[in-house]
Amino acid sequence: MKRILLLALPIALMTACNNTPAPAPADATPAASTTPAAAAPVDGAQLGANHWVLDNATDSAGKRIDALFARADKPVTLDFADGRLAVDNTCNRMGGGYTLAGDQLSVSRMASTMMACTDPALMALDQAVGQRLEGTLKISQLDASTLVLGNAAGDVLRFRGEPTAETRYGGPGETVFLEVDAQTRPCPHPLIPDKQCLQVREVQYDDKGLEQGKRGAFANFYDGIEGYSHQDGVRNVLRVKRYAVKNPPADASSQAYVLDMVVSSETAKK
Repeated sequence: MKRILLLALPIALMTACNNTPAPAPADATPAASTTPAAAAPVDGAQLGANHWVLDNATDSAGKRIDALFARADKPVTLDFADGRLAVDNTCNRMGGGYTLAGDQLSVSRMASTMMACTDPALMALDQAVGQRLEGTLKISQLDASTLVLGNAAGDVLRFRGEPTAETRYGGPGETVFLEVDAQTRPCPHPLIPDKQCLQVREVQYDDKGLEQGKRGAFANFYDGIEGYSHQDGVRNVLRVKRYAVKNPPADASSQAYVLDMVVSSETAKK
């Protein structure tokens, strides 16, 4: 019996040695990973540097989405700031929160004002925009001039970039409130004969939106207000952003004014 055990031991050792895996060749190529590469993160600052104006939109079949172009003269425009997306040139002003993760843009359900528009196509524009922007979108292109968004339904929206005032003037502006009188008046200008000036005075509000102090007299306003079109006979209170202009020309203003919103309007009594 002892002799049988001694003979079995060398056989067991040989079997164990023969079952040892052979080492991989030194020049063997590792197996390719099946895990997809993470998408490059999107530059959130680039999103906020421009107004994004809708240039083209197609569905999954490549057909133009005409419902998004109800206002040919005022294309749908997106603005990104402080985690909020604002949509302009729809029937109502629309907006919602957004987050970025890699190349994914997630937009919450958007709220809007409740103004009714007489044009049915313009009324339908709000719904058409909401359907295509709410939810998770893929950013397939983002640079200084172009933003391309795609949604799960296969719609592709292409926007062109127009630099914001903050980008153009190199920093945030100062918020001021201006009352613009109903009528312009002649004002002297060395280079512009028969110049008409807006009549403007500043209005002060506290942090609760209550007016403070007494409004002063109207005065000639030689600067323009970007985004504002004056209508004779209508008095407006405007919220504007005032920017310092670096190295202005000798005959130009050192300040620039950009319309933020019309706070109130009234028709002046004749």
